[in-house]
Amino acid sequence: MNTLLENSITSSAIEGERLNVQSVRSSLAKRLDLSGSDEVAYPTSERTEGLAEMMLDAITNLETPLTLERACQWHQWLFPNAGFSLHSIQTGQLRGDEPMQVVSGRIDRPTVHFEAPPRNRLEPELSRFFDWFNRSRNDPKCDPLLRAAISHFWFVTLHPFDDGNARLTRAITDLALAQADAQSIRLYAMSSVILENRKAYYNILEKSQRSDTDITEWLTWFLQMLEETIQVSLTKIDRTLQKTRFWQQFHSAGLSDEQIKVLNRLLDGGDKGFESGISASQYQKVARVSKATATRHLSDLLDKGCIEKLPGGGRSTRYKIAGNR
Repeated sequence: MNTLLENSITSSAIEGERLNVQSVRSSLAKRLDLSGSDEVAYPTSERTEGLAEMMLDAITNLETPLTLERACQWHQWLFPNAGFSLHSIQTGQLRGDEPMQVVSGRIDRPTVHFEAPPRNRLEPELSRFFDWFNRSRNDPKCDPLLRAAISHFWFVTLHPFDDGNARLTRAITDLALAQADAQSIRLYAMSSVILENRKAYYNILEKSQRSDTDITEWLTWFLQMLEETIQVSLTKIDRTLQKTRFWQQFHSAGLSDEQIKVLNRLLDGGDKGFESGISASQYQKVARVSKATATRHLSDLLDKGCIEKLPGGGRSTRYKIAGNR
């Protein structure tokens, strides 16, 4: 659930679109058969329902060929109601005859970063792409990870729709990677790492699209991002296992709600996890207790072996999960 949610939210964020996280989560939960849980309590929208439909179709229907009809259906799901857009979008159908350009800068002096193939070449080019994508899956000479990278570059360069091309491209990439994994559960979200490297992402795409047919530099960058994605996921898995083992050991330790809240923050790590340990004053703020209570709670956690002191002392004393290196 969290991986799918992260991939959905960050793929849209790369294009500057902010989605309601709880709505997307509820839409995904319905399709993951979590209807009996609190996950589906938040109201959804046509937008989040369509996004969830597209994401799940991309990573679960691995035997279904990728065709123009399927891509158009994804586009329809991505834009169920084009009225929210600032410009008219032809949903579920290919772009019109006008040139498709990626531009920036002033209106009177725009910078053209990229121009997609003209409309009269689009359908035969797409036919070539879909034919290659479906055939290459079973080609022993085609590395599955390079296949995902090539698919990404090829489809986004064709830019077949009025809008949403990059999001559809990343869904196709997810499909290619899911076919390579042949697993029922996805444990990494590549879009989140692309979001963190968004400027480099656009730069390498533009550079590769402006050059000749040698896309080695793009392939190298893509594989580096994939490796980083997997390392992030491995770190999360390690934290999850550590957290599980910790609570197996201390689930009967008689801890207060405030102590459990702070311990979970420490166990989760990340930006809000106090990677350098937590001080008494920080405990006080997180747990929303008095200074005296914070001191007493920390002393109790020390006595029970939940935490240990880091080097230093006095007011600068900091604490971390016991045995956490």
